[in-house]
Parts: sequence; structure tokens; C-alpha cells
Amino acid sequence: MKSLIKISCIVLLGLLMACGGNGEKKEKDPIKVGQQSRTEKKAEPKSSSSAETTTEEDLANLGIGPVNSVDIEEGIDQSLANRGKEVFGNLCTACHKMEKKFVGPSLINVTDRRTPEWIMNMILNPEEMIKKDPIAKRLLIENNMAVMANQNVSREDARAILEYFRTYDKNN
Repeated sequence: MKSLIKISCIVLLGLLMACGGNGEKKEKDPIKVGQQSRTEKKAEPKSSSSAETTTEEDLANLGIGPVNSVDIEEGIDQSLANRGKEVFGNLCTACHKMEKKFVGPSLINVTDRRTPEWIMNMILNPEEMIKKDPIAKRLLIENNMAVMANQNVSREDARAILEYFRTYDKNN
């Protein structure tokens, strides 16, 4: 009985070796990490976000909230900008970085992409903006549904943050 088992194992082993092919190893999945399939098209690199592509409609959008107009001086009010930098640093940097997307979108050049009223309304009234404003809805989707928290910023501090953005954008 033992010899029958030994012979069966030897035959089975021989069959397995014979079915192995001509010694060439075939790759199961020809795509390795970092490679792309010949049939796949390489994705186009994005700027930082498609919401950052500004349309004329975006530049006319004042947002939804208490701010209907903002008086902007030609020059920068440096003391107001300094206050805005401090408020931004205390309340906003947990989610926003100026030059890169973090939890929320990058804010560099935001004053070129949005109206001053829109920026202030987003700071002052994020809940309603996210519900009703088309740009805010688009940003919400593009930022993985990360909802901007209402920090209960005063209108004066929102204006200071806007001035900080203007200063930052002008210098970068």
C-alpha cells in the first residue's frame, strides 16, 4: 500500500511538472504598480481644481448672504490685512492652506477667481452658500464633501480676511 502511494505521488508530480510549459514564466497581470495599460489613456493633469477655472458667471456671482457690496480701495490697507492674517491663522488654517489644497481648497489667487462679496459671504454664511450657491456646491463636491464650518466670524473680520487674501495674492 505504501508503495502504491509513493508511485501515485511520483506520477502526479511528473504530471504537474510536465504541464508547467516550456520553462517560461507567464505574468498573470501585465500591469505593475506605476505602469499604465496600453489601452488606458493617461489622465490629463489638473490645475488644482476645476472650480478654479473661472467663468464670467463666477466673476459676477456675489454669493448668498449679508454682503451685497464691498468697498475696495485701490491700494492695500496693511493694518487690516495684518488683522486678517491673524484671524485666518486662528480660524481657517486647520482646513485651508494658501498655496495647496488641504481639507478645503487652496486660496491663492482667490481674489482673481471670486468677487469680494462672494468671498465674504462664504466666510460669513457657509451653510446657506453650500446649499444654494453653484460655486460653493461645486467646491463641496471637489473637496470630498468637506463642509466649511461656520466660525462665526464678524463682518469686520471677514473684511480683514479678504484684505489679507488681496495682499497675499498681490505678492505671490
